Amino acid sequence: MSSDTLTKAAAAAPQEAAPLRIVPQRRLGLWATAVAVLVLLGLALNSLAHNDAFQWGVVGDYFTSASVLRGLWLTLWLTAVVMALGFALGTPLAAFRLSTNPVLRAVSWGYVWLFRSMPILVQLLFWFNIGALYPQILGVKTVNLLGPVTVAVLGLTLHEAAYAAEVVRGGILSVDRGQIEAAQALGLSRWRRWRRIVLPQAMRSIVPPAGNMLIGTLKGTSIVSVIAVQDLLYSVQLVYHRTYQVMPLLMVATLWYVVVTSVLSVGQYYVEKHYARGSERTR
Repeated sequence: MSSDTLTKAAAAAPQEAAPLRIVPQRRLGLWATAVAVLVLLGLALNSLAHNDAFQWGVVGDYFTSASVLRGLWLTLWLTAVVMALGFALGTPLAAFRLSTNPVLRAVSWGYVWLFRSMPILVQLLFWFNIGALYPQILGVKTVNLLGPVTVAVLGLTLHEAAYAAEVVRGGILSVDRGQIEAAQALGLSRWRRWRRIVLPQAMRSIVPPAGNMLIGTLKGTSIVSVIAVQDLLYSVQLVYHRTYQVMPLLMVATLWYVVVTSVLSVGQYYVEKHYARGSERTR
């Protein structure tokens, strides 16, 4: 074969495609937005640091004062009690809602509908003035029976139970029906099915909204100040009504709420991680 023939054959052969150069997409709008957010954040932090009206010295003086810490302790105690009682009442309400008995279903639905429809402030004021309707209960004067703290626990618990019932019901419904049928086929008792099969899987769906409820209840307890319960907010109000240093005392309450909420958020993260073991969402 001649050299001319080889040259023509090489020219006719398909040339290998050159590798394509990958050019990253230019996200100018995204970066411009990020820069604008950082600038606004810097301006806000600078204002907090250099605005003398915040009176950070006063904030530091009252942040760990005895009256504020007593109010903080009552807020934490009230949050823990309300959440415990709320889920203790909400769990059977959720079971009633899932029951085949129409009476239990109707009662549970009615309870959830009623207490989710009423603002929590209205409920607290209603229970605080219950003596106008029932001056005595079982021979005991309601004035002595229902003090401000008792009214706060009662009103908040009944309110939170309605939401807890829906959280628990949603968690139970998230469990695949085949899991329960498989447990029944294995001959497990009803209690063991709930403890070993249903509850561990339902907790994956229960924990996130329950954690949000806990944080919401912590902040929501501030509303009990309207009935003179000396929680964190009421404690700082007593101080600034005397000293007229409104903004620094409100910053004291705000910082404590931020600290406690942050701690609860960290705890929620690890509880969620614990119950997410073995699921596809676990990293």
